[in-house]
Amino acid sequence: MDAPQRLNEDIESWETMMFLYNSAIKEVGTKLEILNDEFQHVHQYNPIEYIKSRVKSPESICKKLKRYGREATIENMVHYVNDIAGIRIVCSFTSDIYRVADMIGSQNDLTVVSLKDYIKHPKESGYKSYHMLVTVPVFLSDRVVNTRVEIQIRTMAMDFWASLEHKIYYKFEGNAPEYISKELRACSDIVSRLDEKMLSLNHAILAAKEEQEQKIYTA
Repeated sequence: MDAPQRLNEDIESWETMMFLYNSAIKEVGTKLEILNDEFQHVHQYNPIEYIKSRVKSPESICKKLKRYGREATIENMVHYVNDIAGIRIVCSFTSDIYRVADMIGSQNDLTVVSLKDYIKHPKESGYKSYHMLVTVPVFLSDRVVNTRVEIQIRTMAMDFWASLEHKIYYKFEGNAPEYISKELRACSDIVSRLDEKMLSLNHAILAAKEEQEQKIYTA
């Protein structure tokens, strides 16, 4: 594999950077698990359905830098590619997305670099998700390195749509026929309505349960 060599003639620097990004994912992943467990303990409810994580491959990093018109170097990789370390959080309801984002943003040792709300402001393709770019301190034996991690938070329905879109555009190398793009946008609208329906249904279930418990208490 020649991609790491193209990124930098010093392979040790490449390996060090990959180590940092992998460590950053572990740090953030542990935080998320603790937050989810605490929420379950306090509220008897889990806002997070599941978490996925990945570190971009050398080939993907090189392709992205090429699209940006940048030379494939370690310096450019660190400065221009923000999603090398990525974590995807999948929730049941849209309300959980903002709840989880607030919990992440309140962590003292995480610094929020940027926020992109593609739920309130979807991409032209119909893509919906909530993106957070954060830095997390990675504690090494001789220094602390603040490392960037991109966090995507979405519902299961949004995640299904995004996975399908990725597979379709991968097959067409980003140039899918217009009628397919149009159908994808239509499906995105369906996903939004489904999320709204499920959130409304969840509120109705909670209200009915509360009413039932109140009747038992007053009986």
